[in-house]
Amino acid sequence: MSRPLLSVAGGALLRCLLSRVNDERNRIILTSWTSVDWQSLTFAGERHRASFLLTGPGAADLARRWTDGLDEADLPLGGGRFVADLTVTTGDAQPDGTVPVELEALTLDD
Repeated sequence: MSRPLLSVAGGALLRCLLSRVNDERNRIILTSWTSVDWQSLTFAGERHRASFLLTGPGAADLARRWTDGLDEADLPLGGGRFVADLTVTTGDAQPDGTVPVELEALTLDD
């Protein structure tokens, strides 16, 4: 049986992330996404790692607006899932003006 490209939690997380920049989401290119099951003695969920490339004029400004406060944001995933931990790293602007953004998140099932 083949597995979908994004899990339910991964898809919900991606939608929440992109909703932060509504009309500019077409300037954010998802370059990689991996999700692995995660569990402790009391919780179960997934660990996600994603890479994005922000494009177009003012990509560095878009990166700042998109990621500002993201690590503390309340992201409504629905279905009893929530983001327990989120880390964002924004790279330097590349010669072509694009800006790389890396994200790591832990989503848990309620």
